[in-house]
Amino acid sequence: MDDLDLRIEYETHDSVRELIGRLVYTLEGISLAFDRWDEEYVSGPGLYLAVVTGPSVADFADPMGHNRWPTDRCPEINRDLDSFFETAREVAMTRDGAVVVSVDGVVQKQLVRFRDLTPDDLAAAAESVEYEDWMGARHMSALDTSRRPNVVATVTLSEETGRVTTFQRGSFQTCERAALGGEWNVEGYD
Repeated sequence: MDDLDLRIEYETHDSVRELIGRLVYTLEGISLAFDRWDEEYVSGPGLYLAVVTGPSVADFADPMGHNRWPTDRCPEINRDLDSFFETAREVAMTRDGAVVVSVDGVVQKQLVRFRDLTPDDLAAAAESVEYEDWMGARHMSALDTSRRPNVVATVTLSEETGRVTTFQRGSFQTCERAALGGEWNVEGYD
């Protein structure tokens, strides 16, 4: 028997895909709710979320000081989506660092900074990735972090443009703010 026969395919598991969809939907809502994107010298909400397997990211992340997710108000994503939206919006405006979410939706209290991939990590990832011109440090980190074996996906909200991007295994899907929400977003059809 091959070890792959015993592996859970989190990337394609329905509940994990639904969780990632909730994260994307929430970041899109935060982006659309912020109405000052066009003002000079104004930073909008920015957020970096990582969906991981396993109980800890200590092998490749460091704490971001006193930046914390308020687990007393929102310990997990699936319990109360309104609470998650409000908590995520607050964190996006007031804190820095990546929010770590387990595949079952539990949120880690400590926000983190993911370490760069080591040469061994890069060799294990096999394929190199190309960074896009629009990518800042948060997006490049999310792209690299998505290549780690126990990271299912990373999702970012750009504080500069409101763009929402999902990264998985070194590839990404991005949606500029004007296109968020599809047909119901009247701003995308001006």
